[in-house]
Amino acid sequence: MSITDHVEDIVHEETQVHRGEAAIDLTATEIYEIAEPGRVDFGGGELEPADLQPHDRVWRNEADDYQWWHLDAGQYLLEFNETVVADDRLVLQPRDAILERGASHPTLHVESVERIPLAVGGAGLRLKENARVSTLLAP
Repeated sequence: MSITDHVEDIVHEETQVHRGEAAIDLTATEIYEIAEPGRVDFGGGELEPADLQPHDRVWRNEADDYQWWHLDAGQYLLEFNETVVADDRLVLQPRDAILERGASHPTLHVESVERIPLAVGGAGLRLKENARVSTLLAP
């Protein structure tokens, strides 16, 4: 079974799938800032989502097809282009390209993926739309 059996809406399969079809890179479709806090309580009766605002994007070059997020050091939420649907838990980890530039997200064991926290350190990060930011690994 290929990892692609668990992933829909793949941007460019030939580039994203690797390790003999046991891994696929997931790509960034949106970065959110947390504008207002959410609530988490003991019983869940007062559970409320945080107010999220899409982070602004800028053109690096007018001829580019995609824009860039200029992220300062801080905490964001990352949303992927791809949809993950699996019966078994898969491992989602940050790509080395992200780690080597001072950003990270937790390694997660997932059956589906919505938004995940993205931590950006140091001087920040320039991230292009559809950048491969995470790797999903088959069990």
